[in-house]
Amino acid sequence: MGSVTGSVDLAGCERLQYDYASALRTLGPPEPFTMWRYRELLPIPDGPVRYPLPIGGTPLLPVPALRESVGTPRLWVKDETRSPTASNKDRATALVIEDGLRRGISTITTASTGNAAVATAFGAAAAGIRAVIFVSTDCQPEKLHLMTQAGAWVFQVPDGYAAAVDLSRSAARTFGWLDRNTGANPYTVEAKKTVAFEVWEQLGRRIPDVVVVPVGDGPTLVALDKGFAELVSCGLVTRQPRVIGVQAEHCQPLVRAWLGTPAGPEELDPAATVADGIAVLRPAIGDAVLDVVRRSGGGMVAVTDAALLNAVGTLASRAGVGAEPAGAAALAGLAAALERGLVDRSETVVLLVTGREVKAGGAPADQGRVAVVETLDEVERVLAGDR
Repeated sequence: MGSVTGSVDLAGCERLQYDYASALRTLGPPEPFTMWRYRELLPIPDGPVRYPLPIGGTPLLPVPALRESVGTPRLWVKDETRSPTASNKDRATALVIEDGLRRGISTITTASTGNAAVATAFGAAAAGIRAVIFVSTDCQPEKLHLMTQAGAWVFQVPDGYAAAVDLSRSAARTFGWLDRNTGANPYTVEAKKTVAFEVWEQLGRRIPDVVVVPVGDGPTLVALDKGFAELVSCGLVTRQPRVIGVQAEHCQPLVRAWLGTPAGPEELDPAATVADGIAVLRPAIGDAVLDVVRRSGGGMVAVTDAALLNAVGTLASRAGVGAEPAGAAALAGLAAALERGLVDRSETVVLLVTGREVKAGGAPADQGRVAVVETLDEVERVLAGDR
């Protein structure tokens, strides 16, 4: 790891910077191809990586049938569904837990719409630490099953995802837990930026013209921009790609902010969309997302549930990639971006497929590890016997 400095960005979260003078210039063959390949630009000291699951090195697919179907001959799909729990959330979880292991912290917490919670539960199980998860009461039962199957404690919060975030962060401060919350822990962005490094290598050390990214809380998009910016800082490329963010039509606070028009109630209803993974009313670093889109010359688009479901089917039938609706949002967003002139068909375009549906097998969910709570006192009472 090179020297690291920190500053506070416009979203109020710490932005880490490195000594870029010689970073990544001497990368050897990618064997094994994991996220830790880029540790010169990650905030971890030298020494063996203790996090036990393989992270990163996901494929960049040339998707010939999809290219023909969409009419974009230089289209690529970055398939993050190949991660341990089938989503890009595994990268953030790995780096946060690696830091926690080095500091001797034995409990990790996060709030989530689903995928980050599953990644945290399984990552904690692999690392031998406790996971305490906060979700809204409408979190998918299948994802609850996966969390408890991995041994996590799950607290459902009646007032929704934003309230779950607040309670998780308060618990981290009060009890000294490792805070993995998106947008709050800068390591979540640091981990996700490695996707940009991989895309650069997989394109033969070249940069795409456009990257299309699903947006919920925003760190995935902001992280990609930071990764490409660091490649420029290292002197390895001379430009960054345009970035296009995609939200669901029924939950599009950042699209409306981008367009400068107020959102109607039907455009701010997380429960009304099939894309639960990006259905976030209060994006954690929404201002940073809008700043990236503006600076890069990109844009924000909203897509219907019908378009999201169609994208799921098209990715399966034309690319052999399984995705959940939120994970397929980039493909649905590409169609909207082409229609609006945000993307030219001749450009090199990378779609980030962020996750797929994962089904739990084995015994039913352990309901003894799930509780509905509204306060930290209730959390403490439930966990009293789990020391």
